[in-house]
Amino acid sequence: MKAIVVADQTAGAAGMTLVERREPQAAINDVVVQVHASGFVPTELAWPSTWSDRLDRDRTPSIPGHELAGVVTALGYGTTGLSVGQRVFGLADWHRDGTLAEYVAIEARNLAPLPGDVDFAVGASLPISGLTAWQGLFEHGRLQAGQSAVVHGAAGAVGSMVTQLAREAGAYVIGTGRATDRQRALDFGANEFVDLETDALEDVGGVDLVFDVIGGDIGKRSARLVRAGGRLVSIVGPVEARPADVLTVDFVVEADRAQLSEIVQRVRDGRLRTNIGNIVPLDDAVAAFNATKRINGKTIIRIGP
Repeated sequence: MKAIVVADQTAGAAGMTLVERREPQAAINDVVVQVHASGFVPTELAWPSTWSDRLDRDRTPSIPGHELAGVVTALGYGTTGLSVGQRVFGLADWHRDGTLAEYVAIEARNLAPLPGDVDFAVGASLPISGLTAWQGLFEHGRLQAGQSAVVHGAAGAVGSMVTQLAREAGAYVIGTGRATDRQRALDFGANEFVDLETDALEDVGGVDLVFDVIGGDIGKRSARLVRAGGRLVSIVGPVEARPADVLTVDFVVEADRAQLSEIVQRVRDGRLRTNIGNIVPLDDAVAAFNATKRINGKTIIRIGP
């Protein structure tokens, strides 16, 4: 099978190559999926899990990419809940070979059925962005109707999902980003927008929740925006500023079949829009990973027939 691999951590994305690899086999509780579309995160090559396993042993050459949509082709021993020929989508384990390949072996519990009226590219765009938004808002942020939320990067792949789900939950959403992101953020449902380069973030006032996808100085300043008893949720590492009266949470997204099903149903009935910026074939995936210009939205790799 064709696959993208990385073997040299010092080379980074410049060391990515398209190679021929043996098709994976399904271990206990695994399925093998023929990948029709895959998503990736540009920062993956900075993650330790790309280069080593859970015991810190080198696992290169490894295949990056962790989002997928495709069709089940084989079942491992003990696998239940899925069948050969079924359309699925989901989130691959961080420490195993990923989804920038024609086939992937993946734990069945990390997948959910993909309805026939949802395109594979759409399915592949949902797992990381959708699950991150869902878990950050509802599991860690405890967002409720009538509350207010600041969503950093509201026009991005994750931020646009956060914005839409927060609005659906009945929250008032203040999106942030660059000036060029204003209209996109508003189109995704933000009630108002703060330009981080020219507007005064501190003028936002006390909100119930800040969802931070940026970190750094913005993350530190954001802690002062949260009212007493509110929450600051981060996906970019531990929160440096920790006010005594604000709960701060940083988390890593996890696969969840039930949540994936909730997310894809919202896409089907029009409550949730995907944020796909570019779709390229696997042969062009190395160039897409090494993109020199900013892409509005998520890049999807089209792999299957």
